[in-house]
Amino acid sequence: MQKYSVNQHLIETILSWVKSGEIAIPEIQRPFVWNNTKVRDLMDSLYQGYPVGYVIAWKNPNVKLKDGTLSEGKKVLIDGQQRITALTAAILGQYVVNQTYERVKIKIAFNPIDEKFEVQNPAILKDKTWLPDISEAINGDLFDIVDSYFEANPEVEKKSVREAFTKLLNIPKKQIGLIELAPDLDIETVTEIFIRINSKGVVLSQADFAMSKIAADTQHGGNELRKAIDYFCHLAIAPEFYKHIVDNDPVFASSDYFNKMKWLKTENEDLYDPKYTDMIRVAFTSQFGRGKIADLVSLLSGRNFETRTFESEIASQSFEKLKNGVHSFINETNFKRFLMIIKSAGFISPKLIRSQNAVNFAYVLYLKLKDSGLNSVAIESYVRRWFVYSILTGRYSGSAESMIDFDIKHISEKPFDQVLQEREEAELSDAFWNSSLPQSLDTPVASSPFFLTYLAVQVKDGDRGFLSKDVSVSELVSLRGDIHHLFPRDYLKKHGLDRSKYNQIANYVYMQSEINIKVGNKPPKDYFELLRNQISEGNLQVSGLSSEEGLLENLKQNCVPIEIMEMTIDDYPEFLTLRRKLMAEKMREYYFKL
Repeated sequence: MQKYSVNQHLIETILSWVKSGEIAIPEIQRPFVWNNTKVRDLMDSLYQGYPVGYVIAWKNPNVKLKDGTLSEGKKVLIDGQQRITALTAAILGQYVVNQTYERVKIKIAFNPIDEKFEVQNPAILKDKTWLPDISEAINGDLFDIVDSYFEANPEVEKKSVREAFTKLLNIPKKQIGLIELAPDLDIETVTEIFIRINSKGVVLSQADFAMSKIAADTQHGGNELRKAIDYFCHLAIAPEFYKHIVDNDPVFASSDYFNKMKWLKTENEDLYDPKYTDMIRVAFTSQFGRGKIADLVSLLSGRNFETRTFESEIASQSFEKLKNGVHSFINETNFKRFLMIIKSAGFISPKLIRSQNAVNFAYVLYLKLKDSGLNSVAIESYVRRWFVYSILTGRYSGSAESMIDFDIKHISEKPFDQVLQEREEAELSDAFWNSSLPQSLDTPVASSPFFLTYLAVQVKDGDRGFLSKDVSVSELVSLRGDIHHLFPRDYLKKHGLDRSKYNQIANYVYMQSEINIKVGNKPPKDYFELLRNQISEGNLQVSGLSSEEGLLENLKQNCVPIEIMEMTIDDYPEFLTLRRKLMAEKMREYYFKL
């Protein structure tokens, strides 16, 4: 099967297709990121007759309308947007949306004497030898423009200037290659073709293709939906962007979408700053009960999976469902309550979360359970538990999309408590807590999801930092406290241990820097002797802990075996084994209380 066709088209033909909508360039599929000099260089290349590469369009399938007739599908531009946008700006004089989402004009000037192009600037506007905006010449009356130029510059050599003007006006007659992908290709094939053709090695995700489909479908309000997704993700990171939208996009600022995301203008929470990929996945999965973004692209195109045809009614229904999903996602109550649930599990900082897909699916689960009418107490417990379960088992760290698809279908078919029980019995048995988890803690990687979960447990339990009387782990995490070694690093290095041995998770604790300085390079036996002496003498030099009971409680909170108080280098391997077991047991108690 021929997967695509390759044809050369006149630039003016391509631009006429853009103007008529036959080729869809979504307004903010990707903001125009070229600087103005790159637009100038493109014009110069065309003027000189140099090739400017290919653009790639993926034709939407023809869809069957309710009356049985077929509607011709548009071509959606998936590569080459920057070049085509540059052409519409320079040749047609159209506005572009730049990286800060402002509508601006890019004016390219031309000097027919030197046959040079330049970005319009104040100096050029004062120089009569320059034509300040080539779009006016290309789209205006050539004779009037030439006559005006000769009147302003009577001394120029007219023959060469006329030839330069003729070459300028012939730019739209130059050709550009259009690779048109067949409408019945699946996303995997489209992605593969894109990678093979694209010399820059840029990889488009399936969410990128979905965004192109959304933004290009003005019939179903996809252009506004695309803005809602893009603006929400931008505002979540930069609340100050709110004023920019109000000032530069008044039409969207008056929309229902914008009204529902206004709350972000004063929101500085950074626990979950979703990208458009995350937002599409959550909105789609929660509404459609599917996990594969390729299915969303097909549904937005109107695909009937049973008859393998494309129907306008399915496209309309799919857009409506996706809009509902986006509204649910950006709803202030939903978003804040979901984050409250995640925080209530101890995950109070983004640095405690490595799996964005675990967060995404937890939000999907929250929205699904909320729609089912389940009471809020049960929802909170289920979401917390599934979130932690998915992190501990690395559920979404491999083939995340397939697993999301599997999970949402099971959750849609069975009561959730039954699904959760089945997963726990299969993957969180005694063997997991007693053997598998302690083994997983045998690693030097501080960003390990198991260690981060352990820290979340400490936050949840309100534990104090190691040897701290008042300063909590929660405060140390939030205020960028430091992780230090129970067996000091330099002490272990001095005895010949390498990085992988002294940088062990089981040797890590959150400890105040001032306490760590006083611990120094001493073996645990020595610094604990110093600590017990200060307790007995009431001279609190190392720590604020003033009683043996307080010290033992602090060791318990930090899963530090009491045997450490008599340990030296020879006991280090035994210490690691003991502490891993204590950490795993603490995590087990925590999990079943969620």
